[in-house]
Amino acid sequence: MTTLIKNALLVNEGQKLPGSLLIEDELIADILPSGAPLPSADKVVDAQGALLLPGVIDDHAHFREPGLTHKGDIASESRAALAGGVTSVMDMPNVSPETTTIDLWEEHQALGLRHSRVNYACHFGATNTNIEEIKRLDPTRVPAVKLFMGSSTGNMLVDKQSALRQIFRHSPVLVMAHCEDTGRISWRMSKAQELWGDDPDVCHHTWIRDEEACWLSSSLAVRLAREEGARLHIAHVTTQRELSLLGTSCPTFSPPHLPALPPWGREPSLRSITGEACVSHLLYTEDDYPRLGTALKVNPSVKTEADRQALLNALRDGTLTLIGSDHAPHLLSEKQGGCRLAASGMPLVEFSLVAMLDQGELSVEQIVSLMCHAPATLFGIEGRGFLRKGYKADLTLVEQAEWTLGKKDILSKCGWSPLEGQTFHHRVWQTYVNGRLAYDHTIVDDTQRGEALRFL
Repeated sequence: MTTLIKNALLVNEGQKLPGSLLIEDELIADILPSGAPLPSADKVVDAQGALLLPGVIDDHAHFREPGLTHKGDIASESRAALAGGVTSVMDMPNVSPETTTIDLWEEHQALGLRHSRVNYACHFGATNTNIEEIKRLDPTRVPAVKLFMGSSTGNMLVDKQSALRQIFRHSPVLVMAHCEDTGRISWRMSKAQELWGDDPDVCHHTWIRDEEACWLSSSLAVRLAREEGARLHIAHVTTQRELSLLGTSCPTFSPPHLPALPPWGREPSLRSITGEACVSHLLYTEDDYPRLGTALKVNPSVKTEADRQALLNALRDGTLTLIGSDHAPHLLSEKQGGCRLAASGMPLVEFSLVAMLDQGELSVEQIVSLMCHAPATLFGIEGRGFLRKGYKADLTLVEQAEWTLGKKDILSKCGWSPLEGQTFHHRVWQTYVNGRLAYDHTIVDDTQRGEALRFL
C-alpha cells in the first residue's frame, strides 16, 4: 500500500520546505522537493500547503490504566493523542498497582500494546526497595526509570538517600526524576493551613510548592547523578534557578550514536543531565489561578511569568531538551477543593501541539525539534521522530484553520480541558501511525494499534 502526500510544507531538522512525501507500507519511502516528478500511489492526499510534521513523541503521559480507569484509560487517552498529532507515548508507572516490578511492567506494557492507538512504551517506577528489579531492566524496551523525589500521586516517593544513590548507580536506563522536596512542601502546607485554613485556596499552591522545593530536590538529583555517572532527565522543570543545573555532562557517560538535531540546540545525547519543559508551565503562570482555579493545579506548580519566559528561552537555546505534555486526566469532581483536596494534573495530550503552535513564542521548526526530534534522540527511539527515508511513517498533517475548542472536541475520558473556549489557528487534519491513516478530520480509526517503541 502506497500513499502520496503532495503539496505539503515539510517541517524537519530545522527546515520548512514545500514538497511531497511517499509512504510505502509502514515506512517513509521517499521525500520529494517541490517541482520533482511525483510517483503514482494507491492513495493521493493533496495537503494544499498544510504543515507535514513527524508525529509528536510525548515522553510524559498518564494514561491511568490499570486501576484508575474511571478518568482515563489507554484506549481513550491514545485516541485523544491521535487527535493531537501524537504518534508515540511513554506512559507513567504511578497507576494501580504501581509499575514497580518487572512482572507488573510486562502486564502494563501488554495492556498498552493491546489497547493503544499510538506507539507505546511504559516507564518503570522506582521505590525505596526495588533496586534489584531496576538492575534487570531491558534498555531496549524500557525508556526510563521514573523516580519521584517529591510526593505526587501514588505511593512511589523515594526518600532514602541510600536508595537514591543505588538507583543512580545501577539503573541501566535514563533516570527521569520528579524533583520537589517533600519536607519543605509539608512544612509550607502546615504554615498555609495555619494562615488560610485546612484546605487553602488554590491560589496558594505556588507558595506551598515553591521555587526552593524544586531547587533542593533538583540539585540533589544532579549531584547524585554526577557522582554516580548516571543519565538524569529532570521532568517538568519549572524555575529559572534550576536551569543552571542543566546542560552538563559526566566524564563517565558514553552516549550511543544517535541522529543529530538542528544547529540551534545542544545535542542531548552528548549530555547526561537534561531537562523537560511541560506544556502547562509554558502556557500558564500563577497569575492564571483567578481565571482557571483548580484546573491549573499541577505538580510542580506553575510559577512566575519570569520563570515561564526563562523556560522558553532555555528551549530556544537548547538548555532544556524537549517538551512533554504531562497529560494527567482527572474528573472535574476530583478537581474540586483547594491546595489539599483538589487533584493535581490536567489533560493536555490532545491539544499540546496546537497550543504550542498557536502560542507563537517558538517557531514551528523549534517545536518540531522539541516535540518530535529531541524525544527520539534523547531516549534513542529506533527509526522514529524525523522525516527520513526508511523511518517509520509516523506523521502529522496540520492545517491552518480557525476554530474554537468546545466540549464536543474533547476525546479524553475526563471530558474537560483548561483550553476550553480558546480559539486556535492550527488544527490537526490527519495523523499517520506506522504508515496507516489513524485520524482524519475528527474521525479515529479504532481498529488502529500502535507498536512497541524500541530503544537503541
